[in-house]
Amino acid sequence: MNIFKFSILGLLLSSTVIYAQENSKVTITGTLKGASTGKVYLQKFDNKMFKTLDSAEVKNGAFKFNKSLKLPELYGLTVDKEQSPLYVFLEKGQVNVTLDPEKYYRNSVVTGSVSNDLFASYKQEKDVKIDEFIKKNPGSLVSAYVLYRDFSYRLTPEEINQNLQLLDPTLQNTPYVAVLKDLVNVLNSVSIGKKAPDFEANTSEGKTIKLSDHFGRYLLLDFWASWCGPCRRENPNLVKAYQKYHDKGFDIFAVSLDKSKEAWLKGIKDDNLSWTHVSDLAFWNSAPAKLYGVRAIPANVLIDPNGVIIARNLTGEDLENKLAELLAAPLAKTK
Repeated sequence: MNIFKFSILGLLLSSTVIYAQENSKVTITGTLKGASTGKVYLQKFDNKMFKTLDSAEVKNGAFKFNKSLKLPELYGLTVDKEQSPLYVFLEKGQVNVTLDPEKYYRNSVVTGSVSNDLFASYKQEKDVKIDEFIKKNPGSLVSAYVLYRDFSYRLTPEEINQNLQLLDPTLQNTPYVAVLKDLVNVLNSVSIGKKAPDFEANTSEGKTIKLSDHFGRYLLLDFWASWCGPCRRENPNLVKAYQKYHDKGFDIFAVSLDKSKEAWLKGIKDDNLSWTHVSDLAFWNSAPAKLYGVRAIPANVLIDPNGVIIARNLTGEDLENKLAELLAAPLAKTK
């Protein structure tokens, strides 16, 4: 996405400085394209979600915030609290924003924040290697954020640790690094060959059930959400696998990261998902997702009849081929 106008990457890297997060004053002056009145909401990023902190009236197309915030940090600006905002890395001092509510990520312009300039350049780069990016910007919060948000779900625990060690010590107490350190421990606990951690969750009828109650067959623990496009595109493959192998000893236990019960139930119905479904409707704060170190969806874990993890993130033909291999012989008896 082309979010901001900026100078060439080399100039940005040379101006990147090391930061320690602290409460500091920031002034945000902005103009809102296409509207002379209204409200702009300032939001703070928290675990892939945004929480509204304040609002500013738009007068003659202009708005302004004067706040003491934890800086540098990722915040959002939006005219609609129900939609994803414009991501902005704020720093102390003055930041200027031209906000286009119709096309946040194409026509909005942010100036006055070195961190945001770096984030903008990163978003335009292709085939970024996270270790090289961190080495060039070891003291920037953007490096910690990018590792946390865009790479943690595709790296092994060892690779996450290696990249964490490249970050400047000033970033070690940031929330992003704290989450990643915890994630390393979680991923090690749910690696292939480990016993699948048990948990309880509620069905759409409010009944509490346990994952372990469904052990005894080859069980796919599937993490998805009705709002997740890739999940919805993968669902037909799951339906196909379920219909083909359910009678041979295969089952699915689906955990939704939805926050709306209505949307969750509609997604189940529309995609013809006829297996067990649970959710705590907590979005990215989903307890089962945290237990299994899920940082992106769709995600899944294949569990054998004895409750042992034997594969992760199998989709499409890979899932079918694995099930064909496992279920070619009679279902193994549980111990």
